[in-house]
Amino acid sequence: MKKSKLHEYPDFLNEYWFNLVVAKGKSERTVEGYLIDIRTFLRYLIYMDSEEEIDFEKISIRNFDVNRLENVSLQKIYEYIYFLQGERKNNAKTISRKISSLKSLYKYLTKSVMILKNDPTTNLELPKLKKTMPKYLTLEQSQDLLESAEDDGNYSARDYCIITLFLNCGMRLSELVGLNLSDINFTENKMKLLGKGNKERYIYFNNACRESLLEYINSRENSVQDPDAVFLSRKNRRISRRRVEQIIDNHLRKIGLSGQGYSVHKLRHTAATLMYQYGNVDTLTLKEILGHESIATTEIYTHLSSNILQNAAESSPLANIHPKKKKEENE
Repeated sequence: MKKSKLHEYPDFLNEYWFNLVVAKGKSERTVEGYLIDIRTFLRYLIYMDSEEEIDFEKISIRNFDVNRLENVSLQKIYEYIYFLQGERKNNAKTISRKISSLKSLYKYLTKSVMILKNDPTTNLELPKLKKTMPKYLTLEQSQDLLESAEDDGNYSARDYCIITLFLNCGMRLSELVGLNLSDINFTENKMKLLGKGNKERYIYFNNACRESLLEYINSRENSVQDPDAVFLSRKNRRISRRRVEQIIDNHLRKIGLSGQGYSVHKLRHTAATLMYQYGNVDTLTLKEILGHESIATTEIYTHLSSNILQNAAESSPLANIHPKKKKEENE
């Protein structure tokens, strides 16, 4: 996180940030999300104690006293949840994330540094989130997306390669943007990725990835500013996350999928789903490929496949044919 951002937070949150990034190995992007969630809670406490009308979004937490968190009750947390539902219009998933961030902070303050004794989130109960199936492209849509980048001007080789890696390897956006030339082993067809929490993992890539990588790398100019970066922007620097998102959005629009909930992350879902459905890849292998910490995260793709198989069985033209004996009984 930028130093200017850290100046917006009280000292105990800066120390919390340092603990998560350095000691726990969390990515700065992840920890920044935690701090933004916690900032909302601290603003809420200030907002509710104020006797004057104040703009919630402009409330400064820079001088927030950590000892104020000692007196927060479980009831106050439930009132905060009600505030998030009513005033902030947050959905269940967002609320669950914000409470998870708050739990993490209280655990740190009471267990790690022992600044506080009271943890009001210990017995906090939240309704279980309804599991939803991941949105993904079909095989035909994936092929259309690749074709949309084949003849797309000076950057077609780059864009085609980006889409190919997303759809075949299931890598995260941050992993693709951070990919270096030195991370790729063309002799063994494998590459090193830097995943969540700065955890490294190696994945193998297929011939489609190999060919698209070689074609792009051999056709592009070398970067002076970022000589080891694989994917470059028009300014010949390492490509940004936002630019990759724009590239994917542009090609989704070309094949008529704009505004339908598809995104870069949905290409990761697509890769996992296609591997499971067509490649006979088991969940443990898929877990390693995707870099999931828990097998439970990976198992959503097995549920998805079971759903499809069930629908296929029910759509059979013989699904409603009953035994003659049963038919006669009905008559």
